[in-house]
Amino acid sequence: MNAKIEKLENNVVKLEITVETEKFNDCVKKSFKKNSKKFNVPGFRKGKAPMNIIKKYYGEEVLYEDAVNFCCDDTYPKAIEENDIKPVDYPKINIVNIGENQDFVYTATVVVKPEVKLGDYKELEVKKSTYEVKDEDIENELKSIQEKNARIETKEEGSIEKGNIAVIDFKGFIDEKPFEGGEGKNYELEIGSGTFIDNFEDQLIGLNKDDEKDVVVKFPEEYGRDELNGKEATFKVKINDIKIKELPALDDELAKDVSEFDTLDELKADIRKKMEKNNELKEKREFEDAVIEAVSANTTIDIPQVMIDKEVDNMLKDLEMRLKYQGLDLESYYKYTNNTEEKVREYMKDTAEKRVKTDLILEEIAKVEKIDANEEELLSKAKEMAKQYGTDDEKLEKTAKLILGAQGKLLKIEVVNEKVIELLVNNNKAIA
Repeated sequence: MNAKIEKLENNVVKLEITVETEKFNDCVKKSFKKNSKKFNVPGFRKGKAPMNIIKKYYGEEVLYEDAVNFCCDDTYPKAIEENDIKPVDYPKINIVNIGENQDFVYTATVVVKPEVKLGDYKELEVKKSTYEVKDEDIENELKSIQEKNARIETKEEGSIEKGNIAVIDFKGFIDEKPFEGGEGKNYELEIGSGTFIDNFEDQLIGLNKDDEKDVVVKFPEEYGRDELNGKEATFKVKINDIKIKELPALDDELAKDVSEFDTLDELKADIRKKMEKNNELKEKREFEDAVIEAVSANTTIDIPQVMIDKEVDNMLKDLEMRLKYQGLDLESYYKYTNNTEEKVREYMKDTAEKRVKTDLILEEIAKVEKIDANEEELLSKAKEMAKQYGTDDEKLEKTAKLILGAQGKLLKIEVVNEKVIELLVNNNKAIA
């Protein structure tokens, strides 16, 4: 086998691959073995005619399709490996020469990984955000704890007030016609929560149980559904019940009920500690992103569209998987959000391009800095994954090795990327 390489524009390479006659003849024989039972030649039982008879009766070209596939499947991977070509898509095959007792010649045109021209990626000044835990953050968390532990009771007397829960039946109309999704039964609406559009909730204040009212509101211009955007709607509302929240007192007893602590002060201290830890993680992630963005701004890459399209494919698959956990599918999601696959793909393009560029930059820096992952590091990463799956300590080693066997390449990329990001963080200056 011999391969000639021609670099075309826009990260496209064309290989002209010549396969020796003997090798191609072997592929023709392999094609005959695969297809011999399909041929029916007079004077021979079906599938028993020799190859030379098949060629005479049907023409030698009848065996070429599979022969070409066998030949390309064997020689193309070798050609790209020997010439250090890194394709990012399937090749387009074009036959140049084919015939009995001749060299088989074909071209494979393929999009390859783009050249990454790194700029400065060390000694950069990168803004780092800091987050402080304020007393009001602690108070808001305590209020949330109160809300979660509130008792809901029927309001025996009086009308709807802000903070009450109105149990309502409602049906919406636009131009006196009901619209999809505009109806509910025994819906529990907290007044003042901002759950419903416009001033819907405010219009219920002062109503009593069993009252009925036409509530007129206007949908926002960018509500997300063409048939509702900017439209005025009338909701026929009936008050079935009024409920009130009984919040527990913020005291030591509440702390004992909701945590392992005996006092409210201990609970507050724990909340602060957890918030400070979350802020540290947030600061770390955001600074890593900021460093990568700064390095990316100094890097030149002509990213092939096919790489962006494939990343969008991956993002759609991730979305589909997350939706399945919620009992939904993509079609339902498109309908609910008034979207189409085309719109979602277009929306994802910028993020996909950014991800592809980041991956290429990290890969190039790892190459320049000679960063790799050893077996110990890979096994450690596999153990982390095993723990996330809930694997107990006795089976941890075995499960980790299974993960490593199945996802070794992905784990290596993840470990190497983590080391590259650590290098970038340590070699760039954080500024306020």
